[in-house]
Order: sequence, then C-alpha cells, then structure tokens
Amino acid sequence: MKFLDLIRIVLIPLTPIYELIIRFRNFLFDKGVFKAKRVSVPIISVGNLTVGGSGKTPLTIYIAELLKSKGYRPAILSRGYGRKSKGYLLVSKKGEILTSVEKSGDEIFQCVVECRIPAAVSENRVYGAKRLLKETEIDVIILDDAFQHRWINRDLDVVIFEQRHLITSNRYRRMMLPTGNMREPIESVKRGDVIVINRKFSDKAQIGESTTRHFQGKKVFNGYYETVGFVDLKSNLHYKPEEFVGQKSLVVSGIANPYSFINALKKINIETANHIVLRDHKFYTEDDIKRIRKEFYALNVHSVITTQKDAVRLFSYLKELDDIDIFYLKIEIRFDNEKEINNIILNRVTEVKNNLQLRNKST
Repeated sequence: MKFLDLIRIVLIPLTPIYELIIRFRNFLFDKGVFKAKRVSVPIISVGNLTVGGSGKTPLTIYIAELLKSKGYRPAILSRGYGRKSKGYLLVSKKGEILTSVEKSGDEIFQCVVECRIPAAVSENRVYGAKRLLKETEIDVIILDDAFQHRWINRDLDVVIFEQRHLITSNRYRRMMLPTGNMREPIESVKRGDVIVINRKFSDKAQIGESTTRHFQGKKVFNGYYETVGFVDLKSNLHYKPEEFVGQKSLVVSGIANPYSFINALKKINIETANHIVLRDHKFYTEDDIKRIRKEFYALNVHSVITTQKDAVRLFSYLKELDDIDIFYLKIEIRFDNEKEINNIILNRVTEVKNNLQLRNKST
C-alpha cells in the first residue's frame, strides 16, 4: 500500500463531516434558500468535481478562442487559486497584462498570455463579474473553476473529468475530501449541462455504468490533448516535437498531475529520465532556480523542458536562466465531436444574449 493511501485511510473519519456540509449547502441552493444572482451578459462556467488537474485551463482557453473566432468579446473570471493577493484584481485589459503571475495566479495568467483577452480574479464572482463589466468592453464571461461557486447564475455549466479518475480502481481516490479527490458527490453532476471526459494523452477507455448512469440526459463529449509543439520561453519561437527526439533534457514540472505531462513526452519520444517534480501551483524561488541550474549542468543536458503552466511562473527568472535553453510543451484540447460541442456553446451564448437584449428593451 502506498504512503498516500495510508494518509487517506487516516482521514476517513473526517470525510462524512465534509460530505454533510457540502450536501447541506447544495440543499440550501437547490431549495432557493441561497439564491444565485444574474449579471447582464451570458455566463459560461468551466469546473469539475475533483481536485487536481482535469484540464480546466485548456478548456477555458478553448472556449475563449472559440468565442473570439465568432466575433464575441469574452473575458475570463477566476478566483485566482494560489495567488499572493486578495479581493478583486483586473489581470488584463485590451490585450495588456496589468499584473504579475504571483498576484493573479498561474492558471488565469496562462489564459491571458494565450488568449490576450480581458480577465480578472475575485473570490466573490458576482462582485468580480460586475467590476469586470464596468472596466472592460465584453459581452460574455467565462468562469474558470466555478462549478462549486453557486452564488452567480450561469447559462451553461461545463463539467470536466479526467478519464483517469473515472476509471481508477483505487476506491480511496474516489471518495470525498479529505480522504479522496472528490469535491462533491458524483451525483452533483446533475447540475451540469455539458460533460467533458478528458483522456489527455491516453487511449479512450470504457467507463463503468456505476459512473455513466449519473451522466444520463447530459451531453457527454470525449476530449483529448493534442501536442502543438515546443515553444522557446525566451524567443517564443515554435519547434516541431521531432526536433527534440533523442536529445537529453531536464524535465521540470509543478502541476497537479505530472503523470499526464510525462506520458505526453513519452508519446512523442522525448527522454524523461531526468525529472524535477515540484508541487502544484508552486511559485518558483531562487533556491528552485539554483536547483534547476545545478541539475542542468550536472547532468550535461541539452535543454530544460517544462509545461505551459510552469512557463508563466518561470518567466520572471529568465535573467537567472539566460544561459539555459528552456522550452515548454504547448498543448491544446480537442474533441472527438468538435462541431457539436462548438454548436452547443455558441447557440447557448447567442440564445442568452438575445433574451437579455429583449428583456432590456421591454424594461
């Protein structure tokens, strides 16, 4: 038995208490005791039922780029998990990034670097949405990691699962926090409109009926990651994956699920033997940079390879790493039935926007 599983067993007595609190909170929302508030633009929520890396950030970027391509003016609103600030903070406006990754959090910083759209962070999503609407010219808001934040009304709830979680045989991981990885019971997925099962770089797997029965009546889509290539962190030059085959590199990652990243590199025949693993959302320190430099020269490797999320956190240390070539693996989420999920998103946004305009005309 793994050490982490032993810790999970020790925490089992606390799990029913957490579950009771979550179920009671949901009951109060379901019965209208707690009420969600609406804002004046369509709201798309991207969230999940588990802790860890399910793929919310790539999905948020996908939806933002889709809306942009159809002439919408989207913005992203997040709580800014792991940030070194509090309250509302405007992260970007008119393509300009207004703050640092430490103050905004790495996930939304990655989104704005990639999409160049307005974005903000706020623990209070209703207040944050209203401020964002006042300060920017937008017509739709994407809420990142908001499935549990029920105080704001949403017009489309997209719930994403990592396939690996849905097929795991480890019953402890399938339990509620703090023992397992579940933020809410699996039946809470009934609040969702669209379910995304993200297999990342793995093959499509059969999911048991005990899980899929909770998805009945929902639109379910199978997603996966596609490798775009490697990007030079300093020059922003793009390279094909095959240009790195056979090169000896140092792999650095500080994400929730390094397994997926390593698996992606192995699939494109990148050597992964030399690897530094850091905790998720960790902001790099001078000691971390010294460790990377030490390992790089001790191993006599060609380059450092990291993730997109790590890249935005390493950017402030480019001067200290100016003699080391650093590349991040650029990935995008794709779907087996891309046209259908695109239509659902676009049709819902158009429908809500039209309804809001009619409502405004009648008042």
